[in-house]
Amino acid sequence: MGQGNESTISVFLLRGISLQPEHQQILFGVFLFMYLVTIIGNLLIFLAIISEARLHTPMYFSLACLSLADIGLSSTTVLKMLVNMYTQCHTISYIGCLTQLYFFLTFGDLDSFLLAVMAYDRYVAICRPLHYTTAMSPRLCVLLVGVSWILTNLVALTHTLLMAHLSFCVIGEVSQFFCDIGPLLKLSCSDTHINELMVFAVGGPVMTIPFLCIVASYIHIVSAIFRIPSGSGGRHKAFSTCGSHLSVVCVFYRTVLSAYFCPTSVYSTEETASSVVYTVVTPMLNPFLYSLRNRDMKAALIINILLCLSLLERIY
Repeated sequence: MGQGNESTISVFLLRGISLQPEHQQILFGVFLFMYLVTIIGNLLIFLAIISEARLHTPMYFSLACLSLADIGLSSTTVLKMLVNMYTQCHTISYIGCLTQLYFFLTFGDLDSFLLAVMAYDRYVAICRPLHYTTAMSPRLCVLLVGVSWILTNLVALTHTLLMAHLSFCVIGEVSQFFCDIGPLLKLSCSDTHINELMVFAVGGPVMTIPFLCIVASYIHIVSAIFRIPSGSGGRHKAFSTCGSHLSVVCVFYRTVLSAYFCPTSVYSTEETASSVVYTVVTPMLNPFLYSLRNRDMKAALIINILLCLSLLERIY
């Protein structure tokens, strides 16, 4: 990590959500509740999909992968924040910071790719329904998710290794509640031009290409929906099918674009709020958005909840 005769640091300070001591207990309770809801909700979604034969379809396979990615994203960022709030110690080790950066980038970018895969699935289902079985074969679904996982890991590894070559000469405060690229680059005493170049050359396309694919898919979807006769009920069904996914896409990309494509030069409450939404709120809301309007999913969730309650009753 060091360069020349520069002394380097082994810890960083995470700013957190609030610097006011009187707010820490309230915030700890709120974020602990949100984290538990996120883990339980996404885990129930995952278990419902793998246990219910009717949900063994391409759309639900992608949703199961998205649930696991959301669990990973929330755990990567929120767990450390909760520990810091509880212990009132806001430090994170250098290795811990790079590890958190790697997994945050992996799961965050994976969310973006999986949302694009799900948009393509909806495009095929609505615009090419007769070819859905062949166009969205199990092999293709696994391939799309596998490629997404490999690409996001490579991108995250690239940024993490480049960050590891920088020097940090003073203990600085990371202007976030987790280790992210932008705040860490501001603390470095090394030349960060290569890192900044890679953020735009690699990090930019990782977010914008899936987003453009989603936009293109929904342009075709909306066009196909409006060709459906208005009195047939097909329009309502098609919009209902896409509504949950579109809601997640809007919340996720609205906050990500705000945080990374309209950044502020200094720490701002708005920037932190955007980060909280896409790392904490969106993973928590996904199970509700995808299950409340889906009859098969609700039935599978109820069955799994009853099974869990029965198991707990036997244990205690």
